[in-house]
Amino acid sequence: MTDTLTAQERDAHLDVEQLKQLVGLVEYDESTDVFPVTGWDAVVFVVGNATQAAHYYQSAWGMELVAYSGPETGNRDHVSFVLRSGSIRFVLQGAVDPDSPLADHHRRHGDGVVDIALEVPDVHRCVEQARTAGATVVQEVQELSDEHGRVLVAAIATYGETRHSLVQRVVDGVRYDGPYLPGHVERTSSYQPRQGQPKRIFQALDHVVGNVELGHMDEWVAFYNRVMGFVNMAEFVGDDIATDYSALMSKVVANGNHRVKFPLNEPAVGKRKSQIDEYLEFYRGAGAQHLAVATNDILASVDALRANGVEFLDTPDSYYEDEELRSRIGEVRVPVEELQKRKILVDRDEDGYLLQIFCKPLGDRPTVFFELIERHGSLGFGKGNFKALFEAIEREQERRGNL
Repeated sequence: MTDTLTAQERDAHLDVEQLKQLVGLVEYDESTDVFPVTGWDAVVFVVGNATQAAHYYQSAWGMELVAYSGPETGNRDHVSFVLRSGSIRFVLQGAVDPDSPLADHHRRHGDGVVDIALEVPDVHRCVEQARTAGATVVQEVQELSDEHGRVLVAAIATYGETRHSLVQRVVDGVRYDGPYLPGHVERTSSYQPRQGQPKRIFQALDHVVGNVELGHMDEWVAFYNRVMGFVNMAEFVGDDIATDYSALMSKVVANGNHRVKFPLNEPAVGKRKSQIDEYLEFYRGAGAQHLAVATNDILASVDALRANGVEFLDTPDSYYEDEELRSRIGEVRVPVEELQKRKILVDRDEDGYLLQIFCKPLGDRPTVFFELIERHGSLGFGKGNFKALFEAIEREQERRGNL
């Protein structure tokens, strides 16, 4: 049930009620789950320069450096910087050896997510279920150990060259207590946040969006249903998710308690190239398009990020002056004028409302970006904002010459 927190959530001093607001956590019975998932373990990025990227995520996004692996620790292939914010862990990997597979991956895809790692209570059970259900096991169960204890890891393939590592951190009743995984050492940074910076800019990971090729969305929805027992949360097609120029289709799958959520997008026929087409072209295939990070004060988070140099998509004033929008959203915790100043979007559904904003692409290619989300009862994904969001993305595509 949802009264059990993950170790990362406890370390971040979060509680169940906070998580219900932050990420829409719901009750469910784990005993009926064919592929029980404890929660997110880490999001692993391959980047062109992990040393500089680690500094960026600290200075711009307020994350804390907690662990490291590299030549100094015996890893001659690549460096690995582990950063944390609340219950989220990002791992930034960059090739040291020019012949490293990571160098080849980066040459093809640019900066991007290679591994959406999940913590599981029983990795053997999950791997057996995955294999029986037809998944590709790309790493058999392996035990890693050091002076901090033991961890069991395996991995299965998902869309594109993305994988899900399955990490079991409690082995024979003993939890691994190292800073990340065996092979990594504790590492802190001399970086000092600017005065007035929030303690942390975001607290949890809400969802990770995957972009797949035309005609493959239902295939991957079925994969998560069949292999991992995920449930279907939402479906967006047709006019829900189209502008005058481009369109896409999206379905959302989630584990039983909604701690882990995966919207899956594919392009739809439109007059011009959609944001999904642009991503697939520049990423050279399917992959993770954006990560939604949850905050309990999106205004303070956006103010801090802008002060740190992060750029967001623009929303025209007409969005906020629309009487239909104001009527539909009703009362929210701050005046609409405060949202307008920061270009934050707002949407309401039958369960409550949410506030959200999207940053511009994080790297040189127009691929991966972040969303900030603040939930107030809503379990949705901002359906009412899709048209405004996609028009904002199209304006950026047109500036890049890719629409």
